[in-house]
Amino acid sequence: MANRAYCTYFDHNYLPRGLALYRSLQRHAPGAELWVLCLSEACHQALTVLDLPNLIPVRLADFECANPDVAATRSTRSLIEYYFTCSPAWMLFVLNSKPDAEWVTYLDSDLFFFASPDPIYDEMKDAAFGIVPHRFARGLEGQRRFGLYNVGWVSVRRRDDGIQALRWWRERCIEWCYDRVEGDRFADQRYLDRLPEMFGGVHVISHLGANLAPWNFADYHLQWNDGEVEIEQRYKLLFFHFFGVKRSGGYYFNSHRLYHAPFSSLMKHKLYEPYTAALAEAERVVVPLLKEQQIETIRKPVVTTPGDRLSNAFRKTRMIANRGLDILTGRAIAAR
Repeated sequence: MANRAYCTYFDHNYLPRGLALYRSLQRHAPGAELWVLCLSEACHQALTVLDLPNLIPVRLADFECANPDVAATRSTRSLIEYYFTCSPAWMLFVLNSKPDAEWVTYLDSDLFFFASPDPIYDEMKDAAFGIVPHRFARGLEGQRRFGLYNVGWVSVRRRDDGIQALRWWRERCIEWCYDRVEGDRFADQRYLDRLPEMFGGVHVISHLGANLAPWNFADYHLQWNDGEVEIEQRYKLLFFHFFGVKRSGGYYFNSHRLYHAPFSSLMKHKLYEPYTAALAEAERVVVPLLKEQQIETIRKPVVTTPGDRLSNAFRKTRMIANRGLDILTGRAIAAR
């Protein structure tokens, strides 16, 4: 897949999730390159030591050196807002750094692949830019104020109209990228709402197996068919957005109740158990590479993370909701 590159960003707190994403991508798209913008030096050091094939770690300082206009916004924004500001600039950085890539796709680090992403690229065969809808379930219409589309998957093709749309998004994020809804803006996300009307070649991904998530699957019929999760008896699950999974003590918890989403046996055993097993294995690998204080932040992740694009009010709800969440697994594998 030399003509497709992927990129993401995370710090050492998200290392297990980032490694889980990487391994699932390698399993279902062998040889695909994943570029990682390391949001902490500890993250970069750990990935450098691991020296994983097809994973390219980049220091935040090196990215900032190449993007001084992005770096100049750092003092005016919170840390999470600054990370969001980086999203389109990071995609453009990778596009410029890998001249043989036809496509560069940004992935949130809490995604996990269950099948090849080929059907998405087949769907985008004539497109220059690809975005995926939130598809909020019934009862969650109010969440649309955070955007019709989710930044969990964003693709740009090396084509003039695709690069034009990406540069526009980059400029808007430099101008304004804050963790609040203000008019028709919210972080880096609501800018995507404008792209289909402003630029040719923007494709809205229709495959229901792309970005299945706690906020949308309640409207769909899921079944286990011939070793795969099937959606509406038609679509194979390609990747799931494991938003809001928390590690607390020896247990993992999900965010389903916050979205009034069910937690069926299929969801638990066929989606979350493989994912939490991947997290636990990744944690076992990275913990020896981190200092004790960094290990503790992995065991009790901070609420605000690079994958989170929710309002402050919703985050506060999530902070106090731990006792109401579903336990995903028994005791997690202890980190050594």
